[in-house]
Amino acid sequence: MLGSLVITGCATQGPVGGSDDTTGDLGAEQRESPAAIYVQMGIAYLREGQPAVALKKLKKAISIDPQYAEAYNVTAILYERLGETQLADEHYTKAVSLKPRDPYIRNARGSFYCKQEEYEQAQAEFDSALNNPLYPTPWVAMTNAGLCAERSGDLETAERRYREALTAKDDYFQALYQMAKIAFKQHNYLSARAYLERYNGVAQATAGSLWLGVQIERNLGDRHKARTYSQELLEKFPDAPEVQSLHQAGW
Repeated sequence: MLGSLVITGCATQGPVGGSDDTTGDLGAEQRESPAAIYVQMGIAYLREGQPAVALKKLKKAISIDPQYAEAYNVTAILYERLGETQLADEHYTKAVSLKPRDPYIRNARGSFYCKQEEYEQAQAEFDSALNNPLYPTPWVAMTNAGLCAERSGDLETAERRYREALTAKDDYFQALYQMAKIAFKQHNYLSARAYLERYNGVAQATAGSLWLGVQIERNLGDRHKARTYSQELLEKFPDAPEVQSLHQAGW
């Protein structure tokens, strides 16, 4: 989730009317970029597990249109996945310089900073994304901000951010899952069950969600539900680390 590929598919003209417009390029008339097709190809190759070919396509995009911010953003994501931190930082910085009010770029850069444990800078990027009133998926940045706060040890801020995400989109699966985990940590098992059941209604089960379900139901004393979760975990994810945890717990 913290490294999702989101681009607009076009370069834009600057907004008319000065620097007070917080909508940035989302509120501006757009023009097609000849580099867009190469960025799309780069994303496709990256998803297929061919980063070398993806990088070639992205470099081609930048050479065709050096003002195309999305090319730098996706290249930064690719370098980040390759562990090339300095190159990723440089490309994120270039993307932001070209489109400073683009919420997708700001969100991606925030996730990058969070992984580098630069938590204040990360939260500033998430807030920049959320400052754009035309951002169509603010719950993504809200949830990423929560994940980052949780990673830094600030559980109170994390919970607040997840609740903000669910206020914006009440069925956002990632926020539901994280709230279930927080409620479990706080020993609010009924609340944890409710959040997990909402999650199960909108997303496919993962090894983590099934193991969480086992633990919640064991603490609530519902052995039947716990056994249902554990059986599904064993059947669907027999090699997952959570199975080892299940065996260690003797469940």
